[in-house]
Amino acid sequence: MSGAAGAGPVRGPWDAIVCGAGVAGLATARALDLAGLRVLLLEKQRVPVPIAKGEVLQPSSVRILREWGVMPLLLRRGAVPLGQLMIRDADGRRLMLFDYRTMPGEDRQLFSLDYPEILAALRESLGERVESWPGALVDGLVRDGGRVSGVRVAWQGRERELTAPLVVAADGRSSKLRRDAGIGTTSAEYGHRLLSFDIDGVPAAAPEVTTYLTGDGLRLAYPLPGARMRLYAQVRPDALRGTGPERQARLEGWCRELLAGTPALRPLEERLRASLGSRQLLNLWRFTADVLAVPGLALVGEAAHCVHPMAAQGMNTAIADAEALAACLSGRGFAAAASTATVDRALEAYAAQRVGWVRHMDRMSHDATRMITQLSRSGQALGRRVLRRMDGNPRLRYQATYNMAGLGIRPFTALDRLHQLGLPDPRARRVPDWA
Repeated sequence: MSGAAGAGPVRGPWDAIVCGAGVAGLATARALDLAGLRVLLLEKQRVPVPIAKGEVLQPSSVRILREWGVMPLLLRRGAVPLGQLMIRDADGRRLMLFDYRTMPGEDRQLFSLDYPEILAALRESLGERVESWPGALVDGLVRDGGRVSGVRVAWQGRERELTAPLVVAADGRSSKLRRDAGIGTTSAEYGHRLLSFDIDGVPAAAPEVTTYLTGDGLRLAYPLPGARMRLYAQVRPDALRGTGPERQARLEGWCRELLAGTPALRPLEERLRASLGSRQLLNLWRFTADVLAVPGLALVGEAAHCVHPMAAQGMNTAIADAEALAACLSGRGFAAAASTATVDRALEAYAAQRVGWVRHMDRMSHDATRMITQLSRSGQALGRRVLRRMDGNPRLRYQATYNMAGLGIRPFTALDRLHQLGLPDPRARRVPDWA
């Protein structure tokens, strides 16, 4: 396919073609723009779909977005500053505190904001070197020999082949470009789903992300702009089957069970019931791509990796992907000499740099998710024990918060795991200095 009958591939003025305009794609376009690259951003959706996804920015992302000049745009849209992530029991009693205010560096807060507003802020930050094609449907990759050299795209009623030294797949969990490149994944679907609600008129609460560990699993809540709250609740895959009145009756019954099983949420009963129509049901997956880049093609965001949203790492890892990719390209003089060899060396560096981090985030998110979402009595009792032990150990609490904030990779050792279970820790009061 081509831009005109009988014509070959179209080599535009672009250094990179970014496919997908979620957070991963927009962040990559911003990072490459700042690195001096000319970017074509291909967007399937003409208007962003309002979905419950990725509303919490970790300190690592706040630092990047501040350096990119995006944070003022987020604050203008009402981003809510949050100082901590708290895990509580169903009655609201503290199990473990992740206190971001104790972290090193300038950025010691979380921020929450609606996903479409985060997209809008990133889009507003894009410079003149970024050209956007809304409504462009990417059909697959173009190759020059064995190397990715561009994409096939349908746009404005025409089918075209577009080429550039670099293609970035930011086209989400079911990435067509990842599959077309022959990059595999080992995917695992979680045995539960999350039901999300946008609750209006919520009185001012503590500036925190709150995770409730209940007999029915995870309940996750945090404030959004305009006196609103986002609530995620774990449900069985078949919990709300049915249509029409049957589904509504099941939903109302489930709501009664949620409030009965989570007394801390009972003050929100009236507002929660009024918000049932805002619900979204989310399927949950976990995977990491076998490789993060091949010659001519980089994977970013959920095209490269997918984690459970409980630990709020998906969007933040995508933003870090974008920063790392731009740094690898800039470090190899891409803007000055856009040869395919230059690009491919940068892609090798990107893949090598990111693979350890992505696998760390996968393990951390999965371990945290398993602790909070398991439903067996023995598993929940063990989870509570571990959380309380960690909360009472300043060293382990600091380390867990440091990892959650995305500030570095500090995995727990086998000895740390024993301390979490109750082995006395003579270093418990020695908070490390990782500034």
